[in-house]
Amino acid sequence: MTLEQDLTSALATFVAARSAGHPVLVASDFDGVLAPLLDDPSASAPTAAAAAALERLAALPPADVRLALVSGRDLATLAQLSGAPVGTSLVGSHGAEQGHVVAASADAETSDVEGTSSVERHPFALTPDERATLDGVRAGLEAVAAEAEGAWVEDKPSAAVLHTRRAGPGAAERAGDAARAVGARYGAHTMTGKDVVEIAVLDTSKGLALTRLRDELGAAAVLYMGDDVTDERAFEVLAPTDVTVKVGAGETAARFRVASVDEAAQVLATVADLLS
Repeated sequence: MTLEQDLTSALATFVAARSAGHPVLVASDFDGVLAPLLDDPSASAPTAAAAAALERLAALPPADVRLALVSGRDLATLAQLSGAPVGTSLVGSHGAEQGHVVAASADAETSDVEGTSSVERHPFALTPDERATLDGVRAGLEAVAAEAEGAWVEDKPSAAVLHTRRAGPGAAERAGDAARAVGARYGAHTMTGKDVVEIAVLDTSKGLALTRLRDELGAAAVLYMGDDVTDERAFEVLAPTDVTVKVGAGETAARFRVASVDEAAQVLATVADLLS
């Protein structure tokens, strides 16, 4: 599989931007980018090619490259489903949760992940008012889901999400409108993605999270790949010299586009080749 020449050239320029104390940051959404979209989200897994590319990047010197997954998934689920290698930064719940994958240790205060790694979480807690708002939002979405066969509600630490992928088109549209009304009623932060409406009690985004991570790592340049409308917030905050890649169809602020998860894996493999 061969990437378009303009994208390949941009990746070479991206890799060349690293310098002493300033690695490049390779960041990606998970679902729809590294893993195909499925009707059952709990069955998601990275493709073999994506998993292999992530391992190759994680094995390179941290002084040259840092790796991050940025997702709407809650942190624990993201870690479990992605199988991200040790050293990977994880951003969950659209930026509300943050942590990184470490080698498993019996005496470390980490959450277990299948295998030999664990997730070290950054501190996170809601205020009593935020917790009360989230309880109300969750109850409102459960009522919406009860009226739309196939719809269901996912709980996150700072949000509740209505999923409508398994609902009929008409029912999904009505449920989405009703879910957004719940968000407006509580004055919460509502995000609409592919067959989902997420209502959060914290004001965050993938763009804010990626900017924060870039600053923490002192990254010289950023590569970010995403497929959903929530990834546009990340595309929009990155610099024109960064590499932004939209996976799939749809309007986008990204500089480049690839057609599939297979081509997204090829982007990661190309970066690993250039860094090796």
